[in-house]
Amino acid sequence: MIGGMAERVIAACDGASKGNPGPAGWAWVIAEGDGTSVRWEAGPLGTATNNVAELTALERLLAAVDPGVPLEIRMDSQYAMKAVTTWLPGWKRKGWKTSAGKPVANQELVVRIDALLTGRSVEFRYVPAHQVNGDRFNDFADRAASQAAIAQEAAGTAYDSPEPPASPDTVRSGGARGRASGSGAGSGAAKTVPSRQRTSGNSKRTLNAKFPGRCRCGRSYAAGESIAKNPDGWGHPACAAATAPAEA
Repeated sequence: MIGGMAERVIAACDGASKGNPGPAGWAWVIAEGDGTSVRWEAGPLGTATNNVAELTALERLLAAVDPGVPLEIRMDSQYAMKAVTTWLPGWKRKGWKTSAGKPVANQELVVRIDALLTGRSVEFRYVPAHQVNGDRFNDFADRAASQAAIAQEAAGTAYDSPEPPASPDTVRSGGARGRASGSGAGSGAAKTVPSRQRTSGNSKRTLNAKFPGRCRCGRSYAAGESIAKNPDGWGHPACAAATAPAEA
């Protein structure tokens, strides 16, 4: 485990699924020292959904950090954050059933995360994904998870792995794609959960999907089809302006 740090440590985690479900991976990153260097780890999941990848990334991060270390965890998955900060207490009261009376999806992962969160100081912060001037820690985790999903190989500081390559999904002005900037996030780039995400005009920017996937509405999209960012990931442009997801 990583320990020995008294002040709140900045960390980020992310998951990726190329097809949802499809080849998936997870990753976490932790700021070290003055925050200019990082420690990170990523790993493959075989075929899994994006939600499983996101939750696994959070579980692996919590398991890797000493419980006595206060954490600020930056994530771009509203589902994963809401699952463990908003919906979890109600699920437990209802015997791990949703408000609709259905079994909680990915219950085993949520239960393990709940146990890892017990008695420790963790602040979750939502950061938008794939932004040129976005949060550099989330960007790093995003790129590492994507690489693990594609290569299906473990990587990280312990393996002396090089920095993960640029993400093809980063949205630049004008719709072009490329690597996000390595600079830190601005003062408004992150917000503390449980605040709801506000959909901005940028969420309607479209690009062509590199991989097939499934939109939050439940319908699939094909590789090459026009897609846009929504609160849960990527999907049909018409769905991008939807509000944050309801309880699962």
